Amino acid sequence: MNRETDLRSQRKDEHVRHALDQKAAVVDSDFNHVHFVHQSIPSFNLDEVDLSTCIGPLKLSQPLYINAMTGGSEWTRTINSKLAEVASATGIPMAVGSMHAALKHPELENSFTVVRDRNPKGLVFANVGADVSLDGAKRAIELIQADALQIHINAPQELIMPEGDRNFRSWLENIENIVRHAGIPVIIKEVGFGMSWETLQTLKDSGVRYVDVSGKGGTNFASIENARREHKDMDYLKNWGLSTAISLLEAEPFVSDMSILASGGIKTPLDAMKCLALGAKAVGMSRTMLEQVEYNGIEAAIEYISQFHHQMCKIAIMINARTIEEITQRPIVLSPEILSWQKQRALHSQRSR
Repeated sequence: MNRETDLRSQRKDEHVRHALDQKAAVVDSDFNHVHFVHQSIPSFNLDEVDLSTCIGPLKLSQPLYINAMTGGSEWTRTINSKLAEVASATGIPMAVGSMHAALKHPELENSFTVVRDRNPKGLVFANVGADVSLDGAKRAIELIQADALQIHINAPQELIMPEGDRNFRSWLENIENIVRHAGIPVIIKEVGFGMSWETLQTLKDSGVRYVDVSGKGGTNFASIENARREHKDMDYLKNWGLSTAISLLEAEPFVSDMSILASGGIKTPLDAMKCLALGAKAVGMSRTMLEQVEYNGIEAAIEYISQFHHQMCKIAIMINARTIEEITQRPIVLSPEILSWQKQRALHSQRSR
């Protein structure tokens, strides 16, 4: 392994260590500002709840997926192997972390290909940055026989990262080209900073039909990259971005034209249900799943997913909603803080509160 490869692998391991150290989010995900209205008389039984969903042509038996995390080192290969076994056992999709390491250094490919090896029939998402070429994106897709491709957009992370990218002019053109020619669903994914109406409008105009708004409240890459800086001098940006709840409000005008996915600070089944109520087709978790496989093991992680989904179904009973479509039709109440955001941003809801 040459020096460049070694440094890249070291950075991947540092990201995982810092993510695991973020035991409690220091940023509010705003789910506590979104409230369901309890319905006292359910009209169906628990076993009649159906939370299956679709991301374009991809059919999901439950609205959960393991979101992009890691890859590019021996330790992260082991992590990806464990996560893939969990995904295979539970039937939920799994996204790998950024595959740039494998595209530049073939000796690191097995830290990603292990996911398809362990989960040969499951839904797997490849992952590249917005600076990658169409050829690079196609190589990433082919490497793991991906069913969808995530393109992560992470300008704040790059700017805080000591060795990060400083050139962004090509991003939108690259995204447009990949969306047009990839041949599979292309999901534009934030990395914990959320998405605004303006961003979503730009993506829609560029032909994008799948987004993961990935708001703040979960893994905090501003803090992770600041911790890697010599003087730790950009800590003031640790709260930068939009929460997942607010990002979903920003995305509400686009739900009829785009498949909206949600991630960032999803800690409970109630959080996940609120995402569905705000228009998300499915909900992703990263650090929670990382903690499960690293601290509790594969079997515990499988049970965690099973219980998470089961408890989501119980909450559906409490709001008298049998399907995800019905969840979006049930009343919700917003706290003054994010209701003010919605009004100031002129985000007109299409639902009754």
